[in-house]
Amino acid sequence: MIADVLAETTARMTRAVEAAKEDFATVRTGRANPQLFQKVLVDYYGSPTPLAQLASMANPEARSLVITPYDKSALKAIEQAIRDMPNLGANPSNDGNIVRVTMPELTQERRKEYVKLVRSKGEDAKVHVRGIRRKAKDELDALKADIGEDEIARGEKELDALTRQHVDLIDEALKRKEAELLEV
Repeated sequence: MIADVLAETTARMTRAVEAAKEDFATVRTGRANPQLFQKVLVDYYGSPTPLAQLASMANPEARSLVITPYDKSALKAIEQAIRDMPNLGANPSNDGNIVRVTMPELTQERRKEYVKLVRSKGEDAKVHVRGIRRKAKDELDALKADIGEDEIARGEKELDALTRQHVDLIDEALKRKEAELLEV
């Protein structure tokens, strides 16, 4: 029973770490990257649709991205969604067939703002992992009547080790992203 709780907790914490890494990828660095546009939602016929479902993306140069919509009628909506996206600072323009996005050069001040944003996202991810730990601890405490206290204590130690391991993974990803952001 303890093993089941720990296995489920491990899976949930791993998903939380992956979500944090994906979230870090949406913060732009000095170069254009299609992952930056993963969270862009385009108003397509009245419903918010992820940009990746409406268009293909390619980056021919370091600071530019070419977005080719599958449906040409969505060009204006795609351009508007990119313009409205916070923390991108992108300048989209369309020529009737494609949307060309040019990313401005990052200033040192802007890089520091992005580092703060990434640290905030990292802290949120750690809080989420700790929330998963708290829920698993409650599940372990509920098993106290069926299983001895020694077994529960061992399970809690394993749970703490799991939590530490996943928080460390988030910290590693955070350090990599910070280094990437501060690299000129």
